[in-house]
Amino acid sequence: MTDKDAEQKAQERAGKPFPVSWDQFHRDCRALTWRLNELGPFHAVVAITRGGLVPAAIVARELGVRVIDTVCIASYDHDKQGDLNVLKGISESTAKLGGGTGKGLLIVDDLVDTGKTGRMVRQMLPDAHFATVYAKPKGRPLVDTFITEVSQDTWIYFPWDTALSFQPPIRDGAA
Repeated sequence: MTDKDAEQKAQERAGKPFPVSWDQFHRDCRALTWRLNELGPFHAVVAITRGGLVPAAIVARELGVRVIDTVCIASYDHDKQGDLNVLKGISESTAKLGGGTGKGLLIVDDLVDTGKTGRMVRQMLPDAHFATVYAKPKGRPLVDTFITEVSQDTWIYFPWDTALSFQPPIRDGAA
C-alpha cells in the first residue's frame, strides 16, 4: 500500500476533513476567551491532554489565570477513538481551589466528540465550567461554552497534527 493509499483510507474512516490552521485556531481560542471572560473569574484552568494543552495555554494567558493543571486521558489514536484511560487525574492542590467539586475551575479541551472524555472529567469536577473550541452534536450537551459546532462525521485536522504539503486541485480529485 502506498502512502497516498493509506492517506485516502484514513480520510475515508475519518469522514469529512476540516483542516484548521494555526492562525484560525488562535482566533477561535481568543473568541472562546471572549465568551469565558464574562463568566469568570476562574481559580485555575484544567487542560484535558493532549488536545486541550494549546487552547488552555491561550485561554489562561488571555484570562490572566496562572494556575494551569492537566487531566491526562488517552482516548484517541491518530485516526480513531478507543477506550478511555486516565493517565493522570487533577492535582490535590487544584482540586482544593475548586472546593473538591470544581467550582471556579475552567476545564479546556480542543474538541468534544462523542462526549466520553467529557463525561469522565465531569465526574471528576462536576461543578467546573467546561469549554471547548469545537463541538460535535453527541458531545455538545456536556459543554458549557464552545465556539464552532461541526457535524459528527467531520474529522478536524489540528495544526499540530499536520504539515504543509502540496494539495492537488479539487477538479483533479482532491478532497
